Amino acid sequence: MNADIDKLKSDIATLPEQDYTNLRDWFLERDWSLWDKKIKDDSKSGKLDFLIAEAKYKSLRTLPPAE
Repeated sequence: MNADIDKLKSDIATLPEQDYTNLRDWFLERDWSLWDKKIKDDSKSGKLDFLIAEAKYKSLRTLPPAE
């Protein structure tokens, strides 16, 4: 493993609780922001179009018959 990562792990392990909480919250927010960007990029590029098609297909199959 990378020595820098080992050092970071060691430093994180010794953080006061509030500092650790702040760091964890920052990481979580960063991960969600990266995920949101990935979803937006995939949506714009059409990579998620199959999900829309699948949802439309399933909703048509579950509609009650027309009277």
